[in-house]
Amino acid sequence: MRFGVIGAGQMGGGIAQVAAQSGFSVVVQDVKDEFLARGRATIEKSLAKLHEKGRLTGTPEEVLGRLTFTTNLGDFADCDLVVEAVVENEAIKAQLFRQLGEIVQPDGILASNTSSIPITSLATASGRPERFIGMHFMNPVPLMQLVEVIRGYSTSDETAQKVTEAARQMGKTPVECNDYPGFVSNRILMPMLNEAIQCVMEGVAEPEAIDQIMKLGMNHPMGPLTLADFIGLDTCLAIMEVLHRGLGDDKYRPSPLLRKMVQAGLLGRKSGRGFYTY
Repeated sequence: MRFGVIGAGQMGGGIAQVAAQSGFSVVVQDVKDEFLARGRATIEKSLAKLHEKGRLTGTPEEVLGRLTFTTNLGDFADCDLVVEAVVENEAIKAQLFRQLGEIVQPDGILASNTSSIPITSLATASGRPERFIGMHFMNPVPLMQLVEVIRGYSTSDETAQKVTEAARQMGKTPVECNDYPGFVSNRILMPMLNEAIQCVMEGVAEPEAIDQIMKLGMNHPMGPLTLADFIGLDTCLAIMEVLHRGLGDDKYRPSPLLRKMVQAGLLGRKSGRGFYTY
């Protein structure tokens, strides 16, 4: 299978790496050469670690040999499956899929790694709604088992089957759900993170205490505020806004503290400061 990935960041790079590890020939596109160079360096580091631990089939060089990096969307023309992993913004994604619908061979499947934006809406923009689907990978992609497979209103059974098979070939466990705001994972996770932020704002407890209570009491591997910092507070806000707008229920209203921190540029790990300092 010829596999395409758009975006060489945290998610796109991880998806590309796992696809290449699984034997797929992978094209990775991003808008600037420096983003591609950064993505490649991250993949190299990750592969070296896996190789050290004896968890890599073949050598890092062999896996890297299956990856091609480009700034040209035209290089996706003969791909069988293209997964988009760019910024969580519906207008940007829709515009991208309009272009891809014209570029990728007619039988090619287009997929979005969006964590909350309606698949049906992006599918319509692509001009090939039957061959469009959501493939929501979890972060960090090389380590996390789940791929949430989201069918849009018109996604064909054949498309869902092919994407499910591709996810299995990548060593992942695909789980299917329908196209509602936030799907399953973020509809349940994000309100929890939002509530933890609300607890900070109301002075219920310090961030460290909130995280410890959830780790020790609920057996979560990572506290909700650490997780929010890891995901990026801007991404958390974007998803909460999609949930609030899409479901129309005030229980999904983003915490005012979350909004204020994003306005202040405190985005978590990626900016060096969020609820914690990195």
